[in-house]
Amino acid sequence: MPRDTHGVPDPIASAEGRALLLVGGGHAHLGLLRGLAMRPEPRLRVTLVADEVEPVYSGMLPGLVAGLYAAEECRVDLLRLATAAGARLVHDRATGLQAGARRLLCARHPPLRYDLLSLDIGSVARPLPPGGDRVLPVRPIGDFPARLDAALARLPDGRLRLAVIGGGAAGVELAFSLRHRLATTGRQAEVTLVPGGTLLPRGGGLPRAVVRRALRARGIGLAEGGAVTQAGPGRVVLADGRELDCDLALWATGAAAPAWLRETGLALDPHGFVAVDAALRSLSHPEVFATGDVAAVLPHKREKAGVWAVRQGRPLLANIRRLLRGEAPRPYRPQRHALALIGTADGQAIALRGPLALSGTWAWWLKQWIDRRWIAGFAALPAMPAQAPMPAPAMRCAGCGGKLPAPVLSAALRRLGAPDGPEVLVGLQAPDDAAVLRPPPGEVLLQSADQFRAFLGDLHLFGRIAANHALGDIHAMGGRPLAALALVTLPHGPAAWQEDDLHAMLLGAQEVLRAAGAGLVGGHSAEGAEPALGFAVTGAADPARLLLKRGLRPGDRLVLTKPLGTGVILAAAMHGQARAAWLDGAVAAMQQPGGPVVATLAAHGATACTDVTGFGLLGHLGEMLRASGCAASLDPATVPLLEGAREALARGVRSTLHEGNAAAVAGLLGGAGLAPPAMAALLDPQTAGGFLAGLPAAAAPAGLAALRRLGCDAALIGTVEPGPPLIRFAPVAMAIPETPAGVAG
Repeated sequence: MPRDTHGVPDPIASAEGRALLLVGGGHAHLGLLRGLAMRPEPRLRVTLVADEVEPVYSGMLPGLVAGLYAAEECRVDLLRLATAAGARLVHDRATGLQAGARRLLCARHPPLRYDLLSLDIGSVARPLPPGGDRVLPVRPIGDFPARLDAALARLPDGRLRLAVIGGGAAGVELAFSLRHRLATTGRQAEVTLVPGGTLLPRGGGLPRAVVRRALRARGIGLAEGGAVTQAGPGRVVLADGRELDCDLALWATGAAAPAWLRETGLALDPHGFVAVDAALRSLSHPEVFATGDVAAVLPHKREKAGVWAVRQGRPLLANIRRLLRGEAPRPYRPQRHALALIGTADGQAIALRGPLALSGTWAWWLKQWIDRRWIAGFAALPAMPAQAPMPAPAMRCAGCGGKLPAPVLSAALRRLGAPDGPEVLVGLQAPDDAAVLRPPPGEVLLQSADQFRAFLGDLHLFGRIAANHALGDIHAMGGRPLAALALVTLPHGPAAWQEDDLHAMLLGAQEVLRAAGAGLVGGHSAEGAEPALGFAVTGAADPARLLLKRGLRPGDRLVLTKPLGTGVILAAAMHGQARAAWLDGAVAAMQQPGGPVVATLAAHGATACTDVTGFGLLGHLGEMLRASGCAASLDPATVPLLEGAREALARGVRSTLHEGNAAAVAGLLGGAGLAPPAMAALLDPQTAGGFLAGLPAAAAPAGLAALRRLGCDAALIGTVEPGPPLIRFAPVAMAIPETPAGVAG
């Protein structure tokens, strides 16, 4: 077997398949994913863990601050990139590493197992000086523009005094950008650059002279010669005793390593960064790579700069491919000096390379060309995921021979540690052929079942949503969930993958079931082409307090408790046409629990209720009208939509069930119609959708206000009328509260 750079047999190559975990959405990982989108790797399962799903390209951040770019021009959408590369996307923050067990710890997910791990998590701000709790750090850069906007908005009118602390290229460019931004927005300001030491510490005399001249020409002050000992509102104090008046100080100093790396057992350099060899591979753990700011490439020490990370993506992917083939990785040899381009935000830039420095309009043109070309490379991606399926046995058994192996089930359930609820006599604690429940005295039992294929690579989140969706029918009838049976389908693959996927789905589901008062008491598993999850849920309710579809009465107000749009957003995401922020909003909505919502509706005299799911708003309203023998007027203008839903519908994106839903409600509309995007929203199938309820007219305002206090994006959307079960479109006669931020009206 080939030997790796550590001189030991390489254990990575395998015909069974390997799991690659990419931690962080840094520049190198973006390049790696783009490479996989162009040429996928068989037998490799890739998962990207990132705490930002639309990271800002650092090279364009100063231009964004200056107002030269719109935010969408500077961001890379990790959802589109991961989809194109066939990778799973987990939106979470890494918090630790169990290197011996090969598990990554995350803030909101169960540990993630890997065969190969790559860290590209960047760096954090160096510790702030005394008084620095009032200083604005530039890192993390993803939300820096928003934090800067908020900080500037809090400052009083009049002439501002701003200090940028940090004398590297980033601090210099930020000073230029701030000056331009404030000048073009009409605010008078004094901007001072405080290097806190040497200006351009890795530059020579000529680069420093060129930068000093450029600062002076644009009226930017320069306070060199001493470290910053104190910073805060009102002043910055230097080590030599000088004090600078300032209204806002920005911290743009060099990089520090994330603190949690110290607990990983990985070899680190003296500054806490991951020590790697010339192949970008950990000196202590050959299955771990590191790139970008978080890496210390010991054979080739360079300053922390995005230019190196951008160029590490290709050799990183090449070495991972080589390891999968059982070959030794090749060393990465960066150039000695890189070209740095510092924009002055006024149509010029300063070009630095080693001891050389030039400036002019041409340098700004070159910087723009490089930055825009790089960011455009992530827009020109295949819409559908790359396909490189892992070879599987020629035939898999069906029937009971198609279940998941017993060791996989046992291991996943042991990790769950599921407790049984008080109504459960026999459950997962002592499993038998069937679960045994004690019927609550004086109550009737409710039963419902739901199942669907996975629409997220993040199976923990998918499990949470699948459970919340399944609970919707029980909640809609005014019941309380007691127990659930899981119906699980997973693809064939290595046992470790199946165990982790099963555990992730069931853990997510268990979290939601527990919060709703239900226990997971058993279930069934099967192998299939792709992951799927469903639940048969048992609930209980007071028969005198059931909420049925047939209870609507003329005069009732129709209330919708969640925005619509999950169907079209999921369809857009499947085709690589949704922004990550849209999917984030939809996922948040799909996780909102239903129990407190229905309890609030019931407390305000709800006459009828149903959950809005696969048949869309019109389909489920039609069911209620037929059961109640009533008609309704509906105001489409008041129906809230999730962010991105309107745009996706306008592009012509539709869910698979859309046409069937349209055919099903045609007889309800009496020839009435709307413009295609508006009508499509009302037909859009919802996953874990909100509730549609009737409230007495007198109770509707108070009920709506109570729902808003719960955090619901609820809206009054129509009125129940006498007549046959038909729907007409007309404005509602009662004002509704203001739509919350993040929801499209």
